[in-house]
Amino acid sequence: MDVITETKTAGKGRKARGGRTRQTILEAAVDTASAEGLEGLTIGRLATQLSMSKSGLFAHFGSKEDLQLATIEAARSVFIREVILPAFEAERGVRRLWKLCDVWLSYVQGGVFSGGCFFAAAASEFDSRPGPVRDRIAGIMKEWLVTVRRAIVESQEAGQLNTDVDPTQLAFEFNSFELGANWAFQLYGDKQAFARARESILERLRRHSTRSGASLLPPTQQKRGRTCAKR
Repeated sequence: MDVITETKTAGKGRKARGGRTRQTILEAAVDTASAEGLEGLTIGRLATQLSMSKSGLFAHFGSKEDLQLATIEAARSVFIREVILPAFEAERGVRRLWKLCDVWLSYVQGGVFSGGCFFAAAASEFDSRPGPVRDRIAGIMKEWLVTVRRAIVESQEAGQLNTDVDPTQLAFEFNSFELGANWAFQLYGDKQAFARARESILERLRRHSTRSGASLLPPTQQKRGRTCAKR
């Protein structure tokens, strides 16, 4: 192997190790920030937590704001993996719309982030604090609302939801039920909040569905509970 090839190989190895280190840092940062807030996230704290030097962390993130923004992007990637991709396995229409809502609740219920919904916590922390961090959080929250709204429109186009329904209003309601369940679970440990949110969303879907759309929805939570009890 010549010197140039050796140099290129060594460079690729360092880059790969650097990528793995950065990923390890961000995994710890996302978990910490979800429970304690992005403001509680510091390079010094993470260095201690991961047994790294501050200079080593500074090599990946030049400032606290850079660290916060990178943490937000890492959390977004987790959200896409845990919520968006599974939901989009369902066919377009009310099945996908319902799965988006159902999987979102499961993502909080299952403790993907130790502090519940990462973005609900981050939005509450930064909603009145202008700047790049707030803007990125707002942009990601908007992405979610747009995704839900698009699924509602697609359900209408498929003839599964009534066309007199305002997609923006319905997306707002679904998001409110989800955030309410997250709040009740985080503050009170109320696990029943997820069942209540699911039933509220299903009630809206049944109310606004056409006959063909209603046939694609799952049974009520109560009916499912009675079925399980008989078993």
